[in-house]
Amino acid sequence: MFENHKNMVQLKVVASTLLVLWSWWSFEGAVGDPQLFLLKWECSVVAVHDLLNFNQNLNASLVDLRAQVSNQRKHFATAQSTSGADPVHAMFQCRNYLSITDCTTCFATAATRIHNCSTGNGAHVVYDGCILRYENNEFLDHSLSSTLHTLCGNETADESTAFGTVGRQALMDLQIATPKIGGYFAATKTQVAGGAIYAFAQCVETLTQETCSDCLSIAQSGIQDCLPKTNGRGVNPPVCFMRYSEKPFFADNQTIDISLFLKQGGGGSIKKWLVIGGGVSSALLVLILISLFRWHRRSQSPTKVPRSTIMGASKLKGATKFKYSDLKAATKNFSEKNKLGEGGFGAVYKGTMKNGKVVAVKKLISGNSSNIDDEFESEVTLISNVHHRNLVRLLGCCNKGQERILVYEYMANASLDKFLFGKRKGSLNWKQRYDIILGTARGLNYLHEEFHVSIIHRDIKSENILLDEQLQPKVSDFGLVKLLPEDQSHLTTRFAGTLGYTAPEYALHGQLSEKADIYSYGIVVLEIISGQKSIDSKVIVVDDGEDEYLLRQAWKLYVRGMHLELVDKSLDPNSYDAEEVKKIIGIALMCTQSSAAMRPSMSEVVVLLSGNHLLEHMRPSMPLFIQLTNLRPHRDISASTGSSTTNATISNSIVPTQ
Repeated sequence: MFENHKNMVQLKVVASTLLVLWSWWSFEGAVGDPQLFLLKWECSVVAVHDLLNFNQNLNASLVDLRAQVSNQRKHFATAQSTSGADPVHAMFQCRNYLSITDCTTCFATAATRIHNCSTGNGAHVVYDGCILRYENNEFLDHSLSSTLHTLCGNETADESTAFGTVGRQALMDLQIATPKIGGYFAATKTQVAGGAIYAFAQCVETLTQETCSDCLSIAQSGIQDCLPKTNGRGVNPPVCFMRYSEKPFFADNQTIDISLFLKQGGGGSIKKWLVIGGGVSSALLVLILISLFRWHRRSQSPTKVPRSTIMGASKLKGATKFKYSDLKAATKNFSEKNKLGEGGFGAVYKGTMKNGKVVAVKKLISGNSSNIDDEFESEVTLISNVHHRNLVRLLGCCNKGQERILVYEYMANASLDKFLFGKRKGSLNWKQRYDIILGTARGLNYLHEEFHVSIIHRDIKSENILLDEQLQPKVSDFGLVKLLPEDQSHLTTRFAGTLGYTAPEYALHGQLSEKADIYSYGIVVLEIISGQKSIDSKVIVVDDGEDEYLLRQAWKLYVRGMHLELVDKSLDPNSYDAEEVKKIIGIALMCTQSSAAMRPSMSEVVVLLSGNHLLEHMRPSMPLFIQLTNLRPHRDISASTGSSTTNATISNSIVPTQ
């Protein structure tokens, strides 16, 4: 028993360690989370012969699966470990519309839950976002079970919208088309009066086309009984999965046009069409086959092609063009009463459009910069295609003569610094602070690893994190900066940043990479926890009477094991878990290590924050303390250096800075 327990402890340590051994890019789904709603969890009651041997094989299989998901960027993976008398065969499948960040989080959650079944010879767990299964015997042929697990929502749609009729047809189309699509998955959006129906179907990739079709037929027949409920799920565990909802659970550009596969007819394969066609038709079908093959290859190799292309999305959509007269009217001729704030590169105004929509209108200072003129259109087009719930949405732009205007979504609760250091100081509870920490990490992860190109913010600070009506964070002022080629860092003479937040390698040498943002993020996390400004020496005083800035104080407390002394005194100690706070402080210090290479990626930060794993096996190194005594605190370096490039045009918040 002691050896078994020891082995399980080692297994959990290995699984925890793996959380920080990967990096990844993909596309963040519509909601940007791993979709951990539990649908099914079953454990075998059949005991294994040698539990120690079985757990060793299970450990090895799970390690292999995680490596395939994280390092090889797979949404579907199989593994086996067959040493000894009790082999393990395992399989993991993630919904293809999820990012690898969320897939890995779903895997970690599923692996934790499935460990509780390790005394039996098999188990499977099914979440909205993923499926994990292991058995003592080979199961990849997946003999189909007639067992269907169906879950229907509680709300009923207005049938005057024909929600039920349209939904049944959408599910039927998915059932027909999905088995004919490489990878056996499809996501569709079908318009219905007053909204849309989002639907998704997926089979395990090792099935035959016929078995996939049969499984989805069972799932479709069960899930359609949920209609006209506004959402439903059907899973034949763990072989196939179907889901529909009136609310988006994947992004619009994750949908695929399934009309081609519907036109092939019931059960008709491409081989059948090849026989019927003959002659010129055969040549045409060969072209179709080549196209489908290339599409399939792209779906298996996401490192080479943006996921928007994989999923059949069109090119980047152009930014919406606003009329100058409309913006002028919306802001009451850019009146002072409507001004939200002003920085080194332009003023921001609150505007109310003709349709009643409230927006933030940022009027850029034109100056003499040719870069703004030359690059404005292309950069705005790129950034207007950035859609994530933790990033401020750029709605469009306006060009009139030398005027350059950006139109953003409006954030009712202004910026984070108001809640940490301003009039609303102390009003955030721990749950709200944690959500801001995690949401900001997810937004930055999208910019760094999951958009079409890697975008480095360069000026992460509390003023550039805005809060919506629910106090959910949205990173602002990203994008109009030089984009970094994938897997490269470079030296640049164009500098944007704020003292107290800037990474040492960027501030001292101009060396820029995503790790500069990660350093700044670590500083912001310390501010959120402490309620103190990063370089406010008037407030931060250590116990020996020496004035210190925030990072230095945090490091000294960490070394002494006095993490909790850093926590904002306005927080009730009973409102937070001490170990969780210590872990997050540790993550922040890992982000601020002097070596950029030693800092975690943003995707690693997301996983560490989302999981219940401690950091006992990880120790941050000492940050590089930069002497700031001769520098003016909280001054935009980009303004002081006279930078007039497009990079600097977004280094000021969309909300008041006073």
